[in-house]
Amino acid sequence: MTLTNRIYDKIISSDGTALAFERAGSGSALILVHGTGADHTRWTAILSRLADQFKIFSIDRRGRGASRDAVNYDIQREYEDIATIAASLQEPVDILGHSFGAAVVLGAAPMIPNLRRLILYEPPMLREQHNPLRMDLIRRMEEALARGDREAVVLILLNEMLHVPLVAIDMMRATPAWTGQLEAAHTIPRELRSSDAYGQDLESLKAIRAQTLFLLGSESMESFRATTETLLGLLPNSQLKILPGQQHSAMLTAPDLFASEVSRFLLDSE
Repeated sequence: MTLTNRIYDKIISSDGTALAFERAGSGSALILVHGTGADHTRWTAILSRLADQFKIFSIDRRGRGASRDAVNYDIQREYEDIATIAASLQEPVDILGHSFGAAVVLGAAPMIPNLRRLILYEPPMLREQHNPLRMDLIRRMEEALARGDREAVVLILLNEMLHVPLVAIDMMRATPAWTGQLEAAHTIPRELRSSDAYGQDLESLKAIRAQTLFLLGSESMESFRATTETLLGLLPNSQLKILPGQQHSAMLTAPDLFASEVSRFLLDSE
């Protein structure tokens, strides 16, 4: 499908922060929530594959893209951002979150009365703030920011922390999202320090009754697998789909596969 009906708009969140999003396609509402360091262009490769079935809202989370930021960061505001966008649609909504975006979606879910279905692609690892190696990587990112080396921050995240292969990183460099990743580098450490906040009370996640699909790359890190399996056991109406041969960025490395699994779940669960 040729995306000829793309509309760019903004909405004001509960704390007064202006949030930008792109709307495309037609059908039932599907909100896309990107992960750390990216912006709404993270989804470019799959938009044309989904826009003939869904009305897609690809957001720029606060602090990146065309969205504004607040002076102080609080992950609770991120939850409220998603709830604000969902409430504005005044219809049942499906939400897809990737990585840190999936953590934000989990935190926002109890605030969204019109939530219908969730798709969560490899949420951040639970209890990861207890990992000394990880905290050292965050410290190095903050040092790189202090000397103005934004690309170093992104590379530490992707290659050293997430173990994304260099070939996949080269593919990211060739996409419009790469510039956004560099511009949003200052948001990466703050999000990493908050990434497992959604799991501080695991029992509360059992209250999320929406039908949920967890996506997991067959070649992804064991920690992603363990976290996904834990969450799968907590959300009562959840299921798992393994993406063969994929790791943490299947929307880039296998867009046809990724989009087909999203469509299959949403259309089969109508």
